[in-house]
Amino acid sequence: MRLFYTAVLWLLLPYIFLRLLWRARKQPEYLRHIGERFGFYAVRSNQPVIWLHAVSVGETRATQSLVARLRTAYPGHQILLTHTTPTGRAASEQLYGDSVLRVYLPYDYPFAVRHFLRHFRPRLGILMETEIWFNLIHTCNQNNVPLLLLNARMSEKSARGYARFSRLTRSALHELAAVAAQTAGDAARLGALGAKNISIMGNLKFDIEPPSAMLELGEQLRGQFGSGRKVFLAASTRDGEEALLLDALEKACIPDLLLVIVPRHPQRFNEVAVMFKQRDITFQRRSANRPVPPEIRVVLGDSMGEMFAYYAAADLAFIGGSLLSYGGQNLIEACAAGTPVLIGPHTYNFAEATQQAVLAGAATQVQTADQLIAEAQRLLSDAEALSKMRQQCTGFVEFNRGATEKSLQIIKELLLAEVD
Repeated sequence: MRLFYTAVLWLLLPYIFLRLLWRARKQPEYLRHIGERFGFYAVRSNQPVIWLHAVSVGETRATQSLVARLRTAYPGHQILLTHTTPTGRAASEQLYGDSVLRVYLPYDYPFAVRHFLRHFRPRLGILMETEIWFNLIHTCNQNNVPLLLLNARMSEKSARGYARFSRLTRSALHELAAVAAQTAGDAARLGALGAKNISIMGNLKFDIEPPSAMLELGEQLRGQFGSGRKVFLAASTRDGEEALLLDALEKACIPDLLLVIVPRHPQRFNEVAVMFKQRDITFQRRSANRPVPPEIRVVLGDSMGEMFAYYAAADLAFIGGSLLSYGGQNLIEACAAGTPVLIGPHTYNFAEATQQAVLAGAATQVQTADQLIAEAQRLLSDAEALSKMRQQCTGFVEFNRGATEKSLQIIKELLLAEVD
């Protein structure tokens, strides 16, 4: 089955180049470092390497507490972060600067994976969340590189997809040195697919502390937005959701409201700006970096790496990717900043965290855009209810901390076993 999978990859090679070109139309960074995607690297380490793979922005941010603790616990080691997207790579650069190495993970061709492993010779590999690459896992196993699937999540939808290739999936998961799942449900689904040596660690994202610089920037943004205005943040919105929000807002009357929309992907910033113009909405870009006049009711968040600042500047936040069937986005960062959360019905990527947040009173789940705006209107007019939700956000995050410590123990055991 793995040979068949590899043959399909070779057939898809022309499509891969076309896809890079297509994505580069809006994000030219996709055409940089192409050699790395096939296992050819200019950087190397003279120290033993601990390697973490974080696909994009969310996974990269989730590594913050772990990377800090790894650098303290293993000062003689070099941390290598690999990514799949330019935005993940940019987030790594913003968070860690030159204190870590960063490259793209090669595509899952056997020759590329072998080049990667020979070049960096990692003592341990850590795949974040749901990264199951069949040739990568098999080649690491062949070369005695212990591979840990950390902060692992497996939604019911993803599990059904992997189950269609049960022999291939079972073989790959069985070759992992260990799996540390976010929840009991994730652990059960991964176990049913063939994973072994499974533990439950919680979610690393609960251990992220809002950076002080971002909180200070949040205060500055709040000053620009207007301290007397009600700021409603639509965070990480996906294609189609902005239109739903704007349609629902047209029917509502929320005095002194400022809507701040931050699209999930930077290549959509201009697309959303065009939509505002088509609707004759006067708006201001965050990149203008100036006070927002009272007559402007919409701000386009066209900046990267400032999500904590946006949360800190907002009274209430909607978490995008959940009004339409995208599976939702991470709501933990908003709660960590003390910002009450509204979220739509589609949350299968973060099902348990969403359920816990709702039960804790830190979040309210709605079914439609009209319900979303109605709930926003209610909360923004009730200072006491909003204040109570802020307190519940803090309690929700504090109660669920501790995943970093569990991760370090698993990593320590794997590194000791590798030495033995």
